[in-house]
Amino acid sequence: MNTTAMSPLTVTPLGFIPDLKNATLVPFNETACENWKEIHHLVFHVANICFAVGLVIPTTLNLHMIFLRGLLTIGCALFIIWATLYRCALDIMIWNSVFLVVNLLHFIYLLYKRRPIKIEKELSSLYRRMFEPLHVPPELFQRLTGQFCNIQTLKTGQAYAAEDKTSVDDRLSILLKGKMKVSYRGHFLHNIYPCAFIDSPEFRSTQMNRGEKFQVTIIADDNCKFLCWSRERLTYFLETEPFLYEIFKYLIGKDITNKLYSLNDPTLNDKASKKIDRQPSLCSQLSVMQMRNSIASTSDSEDGLQMFLRGTSSASSLRNNQQEFYNAYGVSRLQHDVFC
Repeated sequence: MNTTAMSPLTVTPLGFIPDLKNATLVPFNETACENWKEIHHLVFHVANICFAVGLVIPTTLNLHMIFLRGLLTIGCALFIIWATLYRCALDIMIWNSVFLVVNLLHFIYLLYKRRPIKIEKELSSLYRRMFEPLHVPPELFQRLTGQFCNIQTLKTGQAYAAEDKTSVDDRLSILLKGKMKVSYRGHFLHNIYPCAFIDSPEFRSTQMNRGEKFQVTIIADDNCKFLCWSRERLTYFLETEPFLYEIFKYLIGKDITNKLYSLNDPTLNDKASKKIDRQPSLCSQLSVMQMRNSIASTSDSEDGLQMFLRGTSSASSLRNNQQEFYNAYGVSRLQHDVFC
């Protein structure tokens, strides 16, 4: 057996020192740049400028994501042009084609989210007057009015609700057009004008007690058109939208305030009610429903009604008691309106 053939290893004698002076150095990186190549085409630099500008757009800018995706899309398109026409690099072209598709799809999606929401003509005035000042997005308003509500009409003289007959549990409505008259046992109480809730006191009162009937009669004084929600479905929807839930609490409280003013002044017109809209609302517990019930429980309905309509001094004491409530609890009027 040949031992020299089986062992390819060479044995270095002890004490041997290699000759470093005559050794040949082999570069560890054969692709190291010895001479810089010429500058790339202008298209290459414009593409990188697009990337750089897109990345430095501040996030505080309202449309920063749209600008970012748009500039990235332009940059990828320029890289494809550069790789195809000036470098003939298939791999660069393929990767940038992938990036182009991803950024383009995201850019289109962002534009779609920013599309103008078209609100129905019949609901546009309602949105501008009641919901837009409270920063409700148009798409959220469209969801609120497009799923579980409908627009209904009443001709002059037709009744929306009859006292002691119509249930208050079924619906909640906002008047869009026309005028309605609210009365109790034939005695006029107040009017309801466009962009106002028709049955807000009943809606608030029956959140705790179900099965009640209207204590008043509501009749169309003109040809009326109103937006009507199913109460059960509206309640379920508001539970899933906390922001809208607080908005509805505020709007209903403010609407009850307007009705309180109109009860003290039955001649209140639509222009005056718009001015009252800008004033803070009363607490929802001080609702018109309680006042209506107080009239209904009065033994002498005529005396009770006259005392109620002429009760300026009572309204003044009510405001004084309300102010004492604010002072005692240290709650600002605005905070009270929002959470009341």
